[in-house]
Amino acid sequence: MFRGLAKKYNKCHEEALPKVMTPHTLRHTFCTNLANAGMNPKALQYIMGHSNITMTLNYYAHATFASARAEMERLIAA
Repeated sequence: MFRGLAKKYNKCHEEALPKVMTPHTLRHTFCTNLANAGMNPKALQYIMGHSNITMTLNYYAHATFASARAEMERLIAA
């Protein structure tokens, strides 16, 4: 059913979905987008149903120099 929906989507849109697309891919993308938007990691853990915060932090809360700098600048401005 999922592949059929992706196929229909690709027929109607110029930019096609990736060839390897699963419901789990959508779940991972959803969680990544929430983490990148700055959602509280504990809330993200609850939404995703992870029993351990370590899993949520290891997979979705990646820090880069740019993100760390942006957080420091946000705190300084407050």
